[in-house]
Amino acid sequence: MSKGFFYALGAYLTWGFFPIYFKALHEIPALQIIGHRVVWSFLFFILLATVTKELRAIRLALKIRRTVIVYMISALLLGANWLIYVYGVNSGFIVETSLGYFINPLFNVLLGIIFFRERLRTWQWVAVGLGAVGVVYLTISYGKLPWIALGLAVSFGLYGYVKKIAPLSSVQGLTLETGILFLPALAYLLVTQGSGEGAFGQVSWGVTLLMAGSGVITAIPLILFSSAAQLIPLSMLGLIQYVAPVCQFLIGVLIYNEPFTQARLVGFSAIWVALAILVGEGFLRRRGAQTASVKS
Repeated sequence: MSKGFFYALGAYLTWGFFPIYFKALHEIPALQIIGHRVVWSFLFFILLATVTKELRAIRLALKIRRTVIVYMISALLLGANWLIYVYGVNSGFIVETSLGYFINPLFNVLLGIIFFRERLRTWQWVAVGLGAVGVVYLTISYGKLPWIALGLAVSFGLYGYVKKIAPLSSVQGLTLETGILFLPALAYLLVTQGSGEGAFGQVSWGVTLLMAGSGVITAIPLILFSSAAQLIPLSMLGLIQYVAPVCQFLIGVLIYNEPFTQARLVGFSAIWVALAILVGEGFLRRRGAQTASVKS
């Protein structure tokens, strides 16, 4: 196995076990958790950008209006994704958060149609249609739209699209994104602390340290992922990405005893089959293209 494979596996396993980390902060309001995650992440990335000598590139990027606008959009999408995820985990919807990341690849296919005018092949249409059936079935069985799952899929999908047109490196971009959110997050935390509603330092030291550590725990998988992306094909990354929602799903059901009814099984199964079709179709197409290139 290549070093890149283990970097990718480490990244997705870390993301997969995030529910346990953030569940330990369940007594803290989700917005406060996100405030601390933004503040400590920004401080960590500033330190990292200083060590890697990338601060100058960030300062130059701030002079380019289009770059700033792109990263303002990506920062808002990232913040929304973090907030929905933490709210879902701490409200007892870990299984639904995993659903969001199972749906995400199917949503990415739709983004390809909308923004890149991609034409879907037959089996891709089958996968998207089956995924849609699964979501509709879950909506009917829930009696409401699974908005946490859809919110995660849409926010992360759009974030990935914006990142495709973003010009900066991973460290530079994340420093700028968290920097854009830093002042509002810090102001919010200072107000809550001043009003006596802030949890930092007012709860157990273990929980306080977990809040401060959210910056590092956010950065580690991003750094591993960035390293992996440079070493292994995107097709392999695409397969390994399912490690995260599988871990989240198992944690929700087996550790936190979230209900997984027969109706949920039917809906999830439709989405899992859709993903299997999408991955299998892509794999066979790439293998066919490689065989054709060798013969030619």
